[in-house]
Amino acid sequence: MSKSRLEYIKDLKQDFFKGVEEATPAEIKKAPFFDLKNPNPFEFVLTKDIVEKFQLERWLLEYEKEAKVSTGGIRGPQNVLYYWDTRFPINQMGVALATLGKALVLKEQIKEREINKIVSGEVRYNTAEYVELISRIAAAQGINVHMPYGRKPTTVWLTSLLIFMLDYDGGEYVTSSHAVSSKTATKDLENQGSQFLPEMSLAFVEKIRQILQYAKTHKSGYVIKVSARNDSRIKEDFDGYDMYVDYLKKGIANKTNLDLIKSAEKKGLKIIFDTVGGCMGANMPPILKSFGIDKVYQWRNKEEDPFFHGVGKTRRKSIKTGKIEYFDLSCDSTLPEVVKTMGYAEDLKDCDIGQLVLMTDPDGDRLVIGQIEPSAKAKLLDDLGIYYERIVDEKIFSVYHPTYSFLMTMDFHARQLKAAGIWENHSRFMINTAPSSRSWDEWAKAQGIKVITTPVGFKEIATVMKKVEKKIIADSNRNVVLTNIFGNEINLGKDPRLVFAGEESGGMITGPEELLISKGGRKALAMREKSAGEAAIITTALAADLFLNKKSLSDYLLEIFEKNAISSRYYFRDDIIYYNESEPDPEKIRQEKKAGELLRDKTDMFYLGLALSLKEKIITIKQVQEILGRTFCNLDFSDLENIYFVGESSHLKFKTIFVQIRRSGTDAKMRGYSGGSDKDRAKDYLQILLHYDGNLPDVYRKYIPEEFSQRIYDKVEKNYKEYLYKDL
Repeated sequence: MSKSRLEYIKDLKQDFFKGVEEATPAEIKKAPFFDLKNPNPFEFVLTKDIVEKFQLERWLLEYEKEAKVSTGGIRGPQNVLYYWDTRFPINQMGVALATLGKALVLKEQIKEREINKIVSGEVRYNTAEYVELISRIAAAQGINVHMPYGRKPTTVWLTSLLIFMLDYDGGEYVTSSHAVSSKTATKDLENQGSQFLPEMSLAFVEKIRQILQYAKTHKSGYVIKVSARNDSRIKEDFDGYDMYVDYLKKGIANKTNLDLIKSAEKKGLKIIFDTVGGCMGANMPPILKSFGIDKVYQWRNKEEDPFFHGVGKTRRKSIKTGKIEYFDLSCDSTLPEVVKTMGYAEDLKDCDIGQLVLMTDPDGDRLVIGQIEPSAKAKLLDDLGIYYERIVDEKIFSVYHPTYSFLMTMDFHARQLKAAGIWENHSRFMINTAPSSRSWDEWAKAQGIKVITTPVGFKEIATVMKKVEKKIIADSNRNVVLTNIFGNEINLGKDPRLVFAGEESGGMITGPEELLISKGGRKALAMREKSAGEAAIITTALAADLFLNKKSLSDYLLEIFEKNAISSRYYFRDDIIYYNESEPDPEKIRQEKKAGELLRDKTDMFYLGLALSLKEKIITIKQVQEILGRTFCNLDFSDLENIYFVGESSHLKFKTIFVQIRRSGTDAKMRGYSGGSDKDRAKDYLQILLHYDGNLPDVYRKYIPEEFSQRIYDKVEKNYKEYLYKDL
């Protein structure tokens, strides 16, 4: 990294901290609620005065709202310098109350034996403090807490796998995935290592409500106990590497793939592994060394850094003030604007054509790949809509959205299974999410693979796995039949195996040939969390194959398109962000976020009203076409085949494209996705449909009763639960 870039990042970090310092009142800076410097057991008395002074009931209402719709932990901004600041959604008191609530729920559910949980996290600001607070409160409630050796950061997928394999009762993992540096969360994991379903979160939210009510109505207050730092129930007893290595050896880290990587490494294959300052920098090298492939990688941004080495950090002109301000775009490398901040155009100048780059996120669950390709490929990449940066005249750096990289990964994985002669041992299926590219479905059809489509979120993928496992375990000689989110019954065949499960945002897993068996005898098709560790290894094997055959990623992608007659080659995503997540003043954030949520929900409800009224046969598809045709006069809806309710959002299926409109489950954002065989139409329709303001035209009101429109989100919850619990 150049000196000028280092100085620029240093200046950005100073801007970030300066904004936080100036926005924090002196009163808040004084002291935290819980003094974790005290290594001894102690108690904190929560009183009515504290509840009211720090507006904890208002905090709980906002926390509960997130819990109902969260797809990956109850996330929010925090005060990175004074993390006990209750003006922010995530704070020391809030985490303490949530931990206590979860402990009380578990103690009600499990009375006949000891309770075991994993508590860990990644590298975000104050992670170590949150992890210690959670562990000490849980231990004070009599729960056995398991932590990584030295309380070091670990990955979410190691945490998830160990919970399942060791039959623990759940876990809490401090992360906010690829979000901005000021955000964090506790990703709550249940006893199989999967993320909490909404009702699990609402159960402990109710406990928090009871705690606050008790504190308000009893003069003595509510006593929160905190154990000693070295309490015997707090155990630093794992790194998880051996168990994960063993798991992967039964799947993608087989001898064939490892030998392929080693052969390519001997002939010069080198891969840059960019961990963006997250937990992968410390956790992947021991795993790769166990496989004997660690020398393939050159590390970038390996040192742990909650500012993520400037990834996503920039300055922008404020729409409101007209001033140039610090802005955090997140560290989501599927977004071109984030990639522009990563310094590749400068750092890759001396690298050869063909150089591959793996990019992960802070908790290690997402993977994006890029490659240096000759400038002659630019026209092809432009046609496909693949983002690239020009390095020098003869070289460009292309970044493959998971839509394309995962298609290559799943095709390579299938080829390897067939070459090993084990493909026919089981029927094969894959799981994807509704906004994922239809190219995946077309490829699967060509390969004879059945597809189950779910709502957004990896917990939805894990839920499908549980449904399949239930049927296999009940009778492996019967066909497994499930209903997907589109309402279609899918026959997966007898005793099926998972060939791929993933989502468009960069998370994936594959499945081993034999069912995973825990210490206590539980069985699973695969682990419950997405893993950039697994994705990195199978991608490295793919890279080795291409390296030895002198092919680029774009060469292989075109080959897959042609061999599988894939027409849905184009994919687009767009987000609307209604406020500056980097704003250091929590009251401004709250106001802007609230205003943004109103705009978000107005647009969301417009499309949900169409999808749900069609589902309930209040209107016909012809009437949907009429409503949309009159609302968007410059668009053609004559070939609109359906508008589906897909769990929490609306999915418009046309003859040649799809468009999905979805509100963020955790933020004042709208997300849009489109794809298909008609590039221009997919791009244009997404732009226009996503950015509609949600106003209801007369023709909408003519067909859809106002009473129906007012109850949209109640209907969303009802329909989602009907889908979720069927066959579970």
